[in-house]
Amino acid sequence: FVSAVTRYYRGAVGALLVYDIAKHLTYENIERWLKELRDHADNNIVIMQVGNKSDLRHLRAVPTDEARAFAEKNSISFIETSALDSTNVEEAFKNILTEIYRIVSQKQISDRSGNDESPGNNVVDISLPPTSDGQKGNKLACCQSL
Repeated sequence: FVSAVTRYYRGAVGALLVYDIAKHLTYENIERWLKELRDHADNNIVIMQVGNKSDLRHLRAVPTDEARAFAEKNSISFIETSALDSTNVEEAFKNILTEIYRIVSQKQISDRSGNDESPGNNVVDISLPPTSDGQKGNKLACCQSL
């Protein structure tokens, strides 16, 4: 029996846990979402904690140090962003995608070695026709216009 919650997370390779730095309650929910991910998602899922609305410094309710310490304690990455002025938004996506790529690549390499599908065992010869007729300077019709 697979629950609806488990199906929801099936195949997920990454998650952004986003909270509003100006609303502490949204930050408090991060712990619940993290627990749900850890309970239902794949063990290799990449999780990033994102404090959004960093442009609202004057309304900050979640200290950066507190949020960073929570992320470190839970072994997840952390970044603060502002969707309004685009601060660190691209950086957040680059970071999580880079980590996802690293983990997926490592998994594929270990899966291949377990099945003996390493590159050395799957070499395929590729033969290409010559680009000239053998005489220096005489190109075939496909290359005459070059």
